[in-house]
Amino acid sequence: MSLINSILTTLYSKRLKAIEHFRRFPWEVQAEQFRLLMSYGAQTDYFRHYDMHAYDSVETYQRRIPVVNYDDIQTEIERMRRGEENILWPGKVGWFAKSSGTTGDRSKYIPVTDEILHQCHFQGGRDTMALFAYYHPRSKAFSGKTLTLGGSHRLDPLGGGVQSGDLSAILIHNAPGWVNRLREPSTHIALIPDFERKVDAICWRCSKQRVTAFVGVPSWNLVLMNRMLEYTGTDNLLEVWPDLSLFIHGGVSFAPYREQYRRLIPSSQMKYMETYNASEGFFALQDNLSTSDMLLMLDYGVFYEFLPVGELDRPEKAVTLADVEIGVNYAMIISTSGGLWRYMIGDTVEFTSLAPHKIRITGRTKSYINAFGEEIVIDNAERAVSAACAATGARVLEYTAAPIFMEGRAKGAHQWFVEFSAPPSDVMLFAETLDRTLQEVNSDYAAKRFKNTTLMPPQLVVARKGAFYRWMDERKKLGGQNKVPRLANDRKYMEQLLKINAL
Repeated sequence: MSLINSILTTLYSKRLKAIEHFRRFPWEVQAEQFRLLMSYGAQTDYFRHYDMHAYDSVETYQRRIPVVNYDDIQTEIERMRRGEENILWPGKVGWFAKSSGTTGDRSKYIPVTDEILHQCHFQGGRDTMALFAYYHPRSKAFSGKTLTLGGSHRLDPLGGGVQSGDLSAILIHNAPGWVNRLREPSTHIALIPDFERKVDAICWRCSKQRVTAFVGVPSWNLVLMNRMLEYTGTDNLLEVWPDLSLFIHGGVSFAPYREQYRRLIPSSQMKYMETYNASEGFFALQDNLSTSDMLLMLDYGVFYEFLPVGELDRPEKAVTLADVEIGVNYAMIISTSGGLWRYMIGDTVEFTSLAPHKIRITGRTKSYINAFGEEIVIDNAERAVSAACAATGARVLEYTAAPIFMEGRAKGAHQWFVEFSAPPSDVMLFAETLDRTLQEVNSDYAAKRFKNTTLMPPQLVVARKGAFYRWMDERKKLGGQNKVPRLANDRKYMEQLLKINAL
């Protein structure tokens, strides 16, 4: 075991025991979180409006408090942003994470209380380090600097001591000094608003540092890493950072990017660790790197509920952790120490284990294609793209898909707009494998494709190099937690991309 890993394991030994406790007693820990949250909620206008009290049961909570999305509580959040107190959380909330999500164009402002900042966001970071050091004692991941590519938004004062900005800016501003000493780039560079200027500044500064780990969204980090190779004139990142050992990633599926990172970092010692963190909180992390699922973290001041995706219009069907089942696609509902009460975050998950509780992210409640009853979700799409890449030797940089609607006697289809970093050996085989795999993993799609009954074969559009980057740049969505929408139920984004591709 390396010295730094030994120190981390010793420092976090008590925490490792707490993690083992909620692995063994998940519902008991969740019940404790519920009671704690109720004691806070009872001090708010929101609870008083719904006649909720600190001592009420889970059943009463589910009956009286509605399941909401951002639009449902926007009025309350606007009041909090003006400095009003005791609205969704006791006292005044001083921070709001600005987030536009995956498909939305309008910004959301997620409350970030002191409690969720320290007990959830920062605790998630500490636990990620503790578990990795414990399970990988010989790794050099924490022996040098950790490169963090966060968002591009500075903090904006809203008056009365209230500020908003990208979550990463809020975390940097509030992080303890020892964290900032271990990470790169400097705070000044990290908060540069212009993404391209920030990437260039990181290359200038960090090419000279001993970087052993990096953190962020796979797509934007790939832009940074390729720029670093150009800047240094090297063939792979190990020539820049010989001891690079760990990438902690989240935000989008890593599957489409895995092979590209293996080419950039040709080392058997390199590890990839997924986390599930968002503006709303830190929820899960990959404790076993040999499997793709993540451990649901149960003592972060978050109370979880899960609504089967097929029952989205029946919120009374939401269940707690005590009643979830393996293999069911659930929309996740959270109640948090950030003042979100029965908030549908928009992600869908599936449990892979109940002892302990482990999940994998399957998609978004609003990111799917169901124009013809086919119900394609992101998990289906990721499997199909992976199979098509394996069959043709392709590497996909980005992709999105949308329906082609029926006109006159023409049948419907799906259009796939794909940018390759390495083209397929056979474009037609790529499309055929994509189609065949979708039929294998989704019976509804297979039924619509049977003898071309409703759906014709998918249409594949090969994007010109940089098309997605130009599109995101035009929409001012470069960097941070901004993501390319994988699936859409209309053609708005597809038409924009096709237009850019034709220029």
